Amino acid sequence: MSWLSTVFGGAAQHKILLKPAQLQAISEWKQLPSPDNTRAHTLSRYVVADVETTGLSLEKDKLISIGAVAVSQGRIDCHDTFEIVLRQEQASTTANILIHGIGGSAQEEGIEPVDALIAFLQYIGKAPLVAYHARFDQTMIEKAMLGYLGLKLGQEWIDLAWIMPDVVRDHELEEENLDDWLQLFDIENIQRHNAVSDAYATAKLLQVAIGRGLEYGLNSPDDFVKAEQARRWKRRSG
Repeated sequence: MSWLSTVFGGAAQHKILLKPAQLQAISEWKQLPSPDNTRAHTLSRYVVADVETTGLSLEKDKLISIGAVAVSQGRIDCHDTFEIVLRQEQASTTANILIHGIGGSAQEEGIEPVDALIAFLQYIGKAPLVAYHARFDQTMIEKAMLGYLGLKLGQEWIDLAWIMPDVVRDHELEEENLDDWLQLFDIENIQRHNAVSDAYATAKLLQVAIGRGLEYGLNSPDDFVKAEQARRWKRRSG
């Protein structure tokens, strides 16, 4: 059993009732063609995603917001971004709010989770998703998709925490966090722990990975996926 199955329990835990328009939107997303991830970075669209949550527990905590920034043809378009707050039945704790800055009223007045997640689907299309330490973002998004939409997302995820050591071999930061990589390349994060700001900074790091990756034959999303798989295998085998 995969760790995703362990977290998700294999199925939604309640009956999901969706409106016809919501079902139609999900159906249209499912019918979108999958991208050709063997095409060059300059012909590809990535979506860098980041989340804010009620806490750090994959099993117990909930998704509060999603921020995303697209990198299309190697470039960031500031108009091709996404940010949304999912409505919470009860706001998270004060300590949690102090981390991400999404106040109680903003949480309780957010977008209905079903509509918020459908909007995210429509934004990402079938593009590969990118994050730093992607397991957390992936789990929280996919858990919400399953719980609210009954949908197993099945999107390709690329984790820059595994890619960066492969493309930046003149610095030993393999065990370091996102802030260390941002500092190394003088990338400013305007508002730490704001989902769209974190996604934008990570998108800038993805641009570094794309440029550096070309030096090592990593020319496409598929090359990134294979490089990550190889490094994970090497770590397990070592």
